[in-house]
Amino acid sequence: MKKSKFIILAVLLLALITVFVSGCREEGLTKVKVSEVTHSIFYAPQYAAISQGFFEEEGLEVELTLGDGNDKVMTGVLSGQVDIGFSGSESTVYVYNEGRDDYAITFAQLTQKDGSFLVGREPDPDFTFDKLKGKDVIGGHKSGMLAMTFDWVLKKNGIDAEKDLNMDNSIHFSAMAGAFQGGQGDYVTLFEPVATAMEKEGTGYVVASIGNESGIVAYTAYNARKSFIEENPEIIQKFTNAIYKGQLWVEKSSYEEIAKAIHEFFPEMEIEDLIKAVKRYKDQDSWSKTPVMTKESFETMQDIVESAGVIDKRGPYDKLVNIEFAEKAVEQIK
Repeated sequence: MKKSKFIILAVLLLALITVFVSGCREEGLTKVKVSEVTHSIFYAPQYAAISQGFFEEEGLEVELTLGDGNDKVMTGVLSGQVDIGFSGSESTVYVYNEGRDDYAITFAQLTQKDGSFLVGREPDPDFTFDKLKGKDVIGGHKSGMLAMTFDWVLKKNGIDAEKDLNMDNSIHFSAMAGAFQGGQGDYVTLFEPVATAMEKEGTGYVVASIGNESGIVAYTAYNARKSFIEENPEIIQKFTNAIYKGQLWVEKSSYEEIAKAIHEFFPEMEIEDLIKAVKRYKDQDSWSKTPVMTKESFETMQDIVESAGVIDKRGPYDKLVNIEFAEKAVEQIK
């Protein structure tokens, strides 16, 4: 009887130790606050890094919040409300040109193309950009990368947005889909999963990929204050490692595997629709293969912003982009 009691006590003690150790592991994770510019399937490698446990492997717990716009994300970064901002890399140029001492620096890149699609009222497999002439188009805020890249693509196709069509740049990014569904505009530029949702509802149809047309460019990336990076190099390295693992994972995984991995972040979508959206981005090579932001892609981004007339002074790559952490991740993780 005594022996049985001893065994029971031993089992209970072991269970308590297991719970305690498990709790310690969870408590041992370093929380990192991240603000994302919008919520989109365009950021699949990030969501995969979370769902596949890559951040936990690096000892990090990500607290992801929606910033809803580059300006709000950057405000959160500069004020210290968040540790890391996930937004367009052009934001770092704006902040630097303001003359701030503790400016924002990009340390890892996630996407390498524009993530928007041009959506029309009817299916048009033979679409060409000259069909936009004389039409009403909802193109996003003029200083946003969405609108600037679209303008860049129009110019490449010989179209002047101000003279050849009726461009509406007054509608906020988050309200563009609703405005189009409400009857405004003949065309609108949208990200996934909204574009696929519209096609399913029959309220809009993808006629062109702005990302395919614009080519490789420094797009959505991770940035932090200069002081935060200097004071927390281990956190930045671990975060970059996790992102790179996510990039490697989506590169080798099928559309279905990726869709299932990120479904928890888009529970409102049917898995078939999610697969369709993932396929669009993967097939057009939207996701960077590594977190290293090249100087060429950074300068292309500035070409686009400069062409839109938003900046008259370019930012220095060697000050606004730190590739040390990304290069180390690539070197160590296979």
